[in-house]
Amino acid sequence: MSDPYLSAVLEEAERVAEQHDEIARSTDHPAHEYLRYAVLRLLEGEADETTADVPEIGGVTVGYGADDAMFDSWGDDVEWWDIVPPREECTRFRIFYPDEYEIVPRVIVDVMAALGSWRVWAGNAAACGSYDHRERREVHYLWPDGHPVQELLHERLTGPVEGIAPDGGRTGDVRDRLVVDACVGQDDLEPRTKRAVDEAMDISLLSKGGRYDVQSTSGNRYEVDVVDESCTCPDWQQRAPEGGCKHLRRVDHEIKQGRVPRPDGRLPTGSNQT
Repeated sequence: MSDPYLSAVLEEAERVAEQHDEIARSTDHPAHEYLRYAVLRLLEGEADETTADVPEIGGVTVGYGADDAMFDSWGDDVEWWDIVPPREECTRFRIFYPDEYEIVPRVIVDVMAALGSWRVWAGNAAACGSYDHRERREVHYLWPDGHPVQELLHERLTGPVEGIAPDGGRTGDVRDRLVVDACVGQDDLEPRTKRAVDEAMDISLLSKGGRYDVQSTSGNRYEVDVVDESCTCPDWQQRAPEGGCKHLRRVDHEIKQGRVPRPDGRLPTGSNQT
């Protein structure tokens, strides 16, 4: 089934293109501009009615800009780029939310995953850049120009176009790569996986190549590598349980459900549950 947040982003981006086309008149990549403006409207609660029920969170604001341009302007004043260097042809989203939330609100995680972005930084908003956002936190996501979701919007606006997709396939293949298959029900999961799914965790792609950040409600953070099948948690380091620790299991489940990007930064295509 299609990811509901992907549908919501595309629907709002289509309305943006029809009603606010002026925002893309000065760019060579109008689909990219429409989509990122759609994300802003969705998360700030300004979007028109969509097929998905996008929860509204008070106090959320969204800023965005070219990652390398932001770095050139004031990269020496902040430490955001210490872990992930500035990326050319990437948009950096800065999403602010009230600090009453112990982890990044789920709607932010889901909408940004639907866009095909990956998280690169999170922290207290007061000490970052030229903004004064006391009692707020912020999280940053990167999203590359030319992501396949742009082709989906292009098809909605102009109709299918025969040609080569970004990964070498036909443009008709793009939609297939952004669809999550119907999965086994949660009640049918292996017991240890079900417990991992039921536990409150915040999962996001830390960097392309399969490294994910997992944060629990207790505030503990661990790094899961789905390629190496490893985790920095004590359970994995000391016991390496068969089938993976709860963090490995949860990341695997989130990828298959389409709630976080695949290791390559794109949405997962879906597969059988663990």
